[in-house]
Formats: sequence, C-alpha cells, structure tokens
Amino acid sequence: MIAEAADFRDQCAALAALLAPLPDADFRRETQFKAWTLNDIMAHLYMGDVNARMTLIDPAGFAAARAERQAATAAGESRFDYQRRWSKGLEGQALVKAWRASSAATADAYAAADPKQRVAWVGPDMSARSSITARLMETWSHSQAIYDLLGQVRQDTDSIRAICHLGAITYGWTYQNRGVEPPGPPPHIRLTAPSGAIWEWHADRSGAGETVSGPATAFAQVVAQTRNIADVALAVEGPIARDWMAKAQCFAGPPNDPPAPGTRFTQ
Repeated sequence: MIAEAADFRDQCAALAALLAPLPDADFRRETQFKAWTLNDIMAHLYMGDVNARMTLIDPAGFAAARAERQAATAAGESRFDYQRRWSKGLEGQALVKAWRASSAATADAYAAADPKQRVAWVGPDMSARSSITARLMETWSHSQAIYDLLGQVRQDTDSIRAICHLGAITYGWTYQNRGVEPPGPPPHIRLTAPSGAIWEWHADRSGAGETVSGPATAFAQVVAQTRNIADVALAVEGPIARDWMAKAQCFAGPPNDPPAPGTRFTQ
C-alpha cells in the first residue's frame, strides 16, 4: 500500500469541493499562474492523472501517448490546443467530472501498487511512490492558483508532509537541472506542520548556520513555486540556504524561476 495515494485522494476531494459551486463561465477566468484559466489548469491535471495511471498499468500505452504529445509539440501545436484536443473540448463542470473520475481511478491504482515499481515519465524513470507523490504535489500546487483567484485560504493538513519531503530531497536537483553543482551540503530544514508537529531534514549533514525554518505550508509553497520566498514567513539563514530558496524547484521539467515577489497572493 502507498500512503501517499490517500493523500492524493484527499487533495483531489478538497479541490473538487472548492470547484463544485462554480458556474461554467467562471472556468474561463485567468489565474495569477501564467494567466492560465481554470479550464487550462483542470485539463492539465486531468491529462496528467490519466498519464500517471497509464504509466503504472499500461506502459506501452503511456509510451505511445508520450510520442503523440512530442509529435504534436514538434508540429507547433501549443500546450493548450493539445490539452483541449486531448480532452475533447471539455470545459467547466463537465471537465471537473471527467477529472474527478480519473483522479479516483489513479488513486485506486497507486494505492494497490508496489511502492518500488519503476514507472516511466517525461524525465527519468521513478518509483510508483514517487510518481503518486508528484501527482499529489502538482494537484496541490496548481490548486493554489484557484484558491488565490477565489479569495480562499486553504486549510492544509499534515498530508502536505510528502510535498515538503519532495522539496527537501530535491535540493541537489534544483542545481543539477540548471547545469551547476550545488554550492554545498543541503541546509537543515525544520518545519512546523499544520498539526503543530515538527518535521526535520538534513539535521546531521547540513552546513553550519545553514537553516530553513517556519511553517510547512510556506516551505511547500516555495519549493513548488506557488509563492516567492519574499512573500512567506520562512526564516532562512546562510548564503546556501538563501540561494536555494531563491530558486528551489521540486518538480520535473526544464529550470523554472519562482514567481516574482508580490505576484501570487490570495485575491
């Protein structure tokens, strides 16, 4: 059993509840995340969930889907045009319904999977546990733009520990993805969970005076790039810690810079 599959299921349920009252017209509103609309975000999550399930239970099907997407990109089709074509033009609550069914099936598939099973993705292969953790992180991070647009402050639970763990262990990836060596050992991370528990990473191997401490939600927001470090209540000490927090990236894909200070907030 993979516990992170239950956390993923819970995040999807919270997002579905947030979206339930919205009329279809609201899904055309632009968020602070690169001007993506709610339709853009939900189509992206829907396609990601289907692919994550496919790579677990139908590797050949996933390979074919990945090749089709790469061919579309090479032919000049935009991300949004491809997503709309892939999702057969679904929008609004019809799109939410399709995503909800798919995300539930993905949670079921990963809950029963061997955590160590290797699965393919757009980057290097990963374990099944890492794959569903990535789905959890992506659902949580993209949901932030919707909470912000709707003026809602999310009430996180300790299910975000997996996201914080992903952020902590991708310290080196942040630099390697940019083609440079990490400037030193990872900082000591000491976070206060939503429940009040204390979570720590790298306490025994960090450089002297290099620390990141504060609310777990703030740390998850920074490493998932839904907030700039300047806009959250994290205490960051030491040049290595400050450099990392200025560019931390816990997700796959090409190097991304965090949002500029003051550009992502609860509206």
